[in-house]
Amino acid sequence: MAAPTPEDSSSTHVEKKSKQKLSKRYWEETKNTDQKKPEEEPSKDVQNQSEATVKERSLKRKKGESDQPVKEDPFPGQAPIPTERLQKFRRGEKHKAPAGAGRKLKEAIVFSESVSELAQKQAARYDLLLPEDAGFLEGDEGEDTSTISQDDIADAVDITSGSKYFNLHLSQFGPYRLDYSRNGRHLLLGGRKGHVACIDWQSKDLMCEMNVMETVNDVKWLHTEAMFAVAQKKWLYIYDSKGVELHCVKKFNDVLKMQFLPYHFLLATASATGFLQYLDVSVGKEVAAINTKLGRLDVMAQNPYNAVVHLGHPNGTVSLWSPNQREPLVKMLCHRGAVRSLTVDKTGMHMVTSGLDRKLKVYDIRAFKPLHSCFLPAGASCLSLSQKGLLSAATGDVVQVYKNACGSSTLSKPYMAHRLRGQVCGLAYCPFEDVLGIGHDQGFTSMIVPGAGEPNFDALDTNPYRSFKQRQEWEVKALLEKVQPELIGLDPGQLGKVDHASFEQRHKERVEALGFDPLAKEKFKPVKKKKGRSSAGSVEKRKRKVAHEDQRDIIRQSVQEKMDRQKELEEKSKEKRDLGMKTTLDRFRK
Repeated sequence: MAAPTPEDSSSTHVEKKSKQKLSKRYWEETKNTDQKKPEEEPSKDVQNQSEATVKERSLKRKKGESDQPVKEDPFPGQAPIPTERLQKFRRGEKHKAPAGAGRKLKEAIVFSESVSELAQKQAARYDLLLPEDAGFLEGDEGEDTSTISQDDIADAVDITSGSKYFNLHLSQFGPYRLDYSRNGRHLLLGGRKGHVACIDWQSKDLMCEMNVMETVNDVKWLHTEAMFAVAQKKWLYIYDSKGVELHCVKKFNDVLKMQFLPYHFLLATASATGFLQYLDVSVGKEVAAINTKLGRLDVMAQNPYNAVVHLGHPNGTVSLWSPNQREPLVKMLCHRGAVRSLTVDKTGMHMVTSGLDRKLKVYDIRAFKPLHSCFLPAGASCLSLSQKGLLSAATGDVVQVYKNACGSSTLSKPYMAHRLRGQVCGLAYCPFEDVLGIGHDQGFTSMIVPGAGEPNFDALDTNPYRSFKQRQEWEVKALLEKVQPELIGLDPGQLGKVDHASFEQRHKERVEALGFDPLAKEKFKPVKKKKGRSSAGSVEKRKRKVAHEDQRDIIRQSVQEKMDRQKELEEKSKEKRDLGMKTTLDRFRK
């Protein structure tokens, strides 16, 4: 192989690499900048321009403006909200200003509508922050969920959820009535033979336990877990959470059922003598006592939407009551036999009833019509609806839970079922928990029902984790915002609507209130004249002259109205005559 020539060696790869321009190091750059040649010094104009740009930048920084060019947002404005989510938080129809409304009223209506629309949009946006969702029990393919036992569910779920299924064996003083507090934290039990106990059922802490040595018909928590009411054999008693008797209300005797209206601070009681009574627990005053004249009242429920009390009667009717009226707002014939139990869902749109005719019926309260009914072989003695619309019905010693009870389809097979040791006496769903409390002859049972409770709670209204200080603050605010009993009615939205009463009616009420007519024409007072012209005779002449003129105006107005009416009648009669004289050929005339 021949040795490379000098020409070849000059073009080797190593030499090519060495010929490449070496990159400058940082110390070389600093040296170059420090040792500038006089020829490379910038001119004065360039220096002045650079100083001006520096000043402009400093001014921009002081004002908070950035030097960087502003980039355009590819998605300007707020993110769009799906219409389905907006519909979820919609509260009624929009109000429009009436035709003869004034400027202030129109502005007020527009402002209130804009505020409600903003609240609706914000609630729809913040809905993403509520990740909790209600889950239901799902069986394998071909498996019926009603056959799954509570022991299997408790073994399959986590330890905290499994501890929610438990039994209290209290066979000595049963059967038991029960009630959960509004935040779902505390449980109140009342045995028929006098045993009363309140428990923090999640931590299983006993708050108080006593025997009142008297028959207990019903128990009910009041506005907080610090007070509860017990309907005993003779009178109504109020106790605190330590079991200390606070009050004995002797006006309320033979009470069989109770309901508490939390936003009105009213305790509604139904007695064996047929009286419906309301007690304002904030001031300890009886608001109303209504004689229903329909016999013994042992079936009672309240509508959470409008605070109307529903009563079931032995003649198969259900009546709706307000403390403002002595007569029922609505009376519905629901069953052929006596009504055994009834319950209303939290939206206030559906009511479920059961009777001695062994039928279970679902009613639409807005139209007061039955949606569907089904036949239960043994009939339902107790009913309860959960926050998510699950219906539990107790027949003897068996409790059955149904899904979509308030839907359009009829009830088919139960979602869950559980058999107990004794006859069921009371049912209640725990708020914000998938738990159904059952009171029976042998004590109390807490049953796990997946999908029953509302997963997201409003901490400003009912907070299960509130402290003692938070409870005190909430109680003060609730008392300040207490709704008066006069506002209870079938349509609570009526308060926000514009009163379209006629001007005459309002004017009449104003005259009755003031004692005189503020719009009446003032009486004529003659001006006093000099030189004897204001004698009594001349003054009376002038008064008579003015009176005659006013009388003439009234006569002219009445004659004009009479002529207008006569003219209208003549025109109508002429039209009738013309219609009678027309023929089939008149359609071709122009």
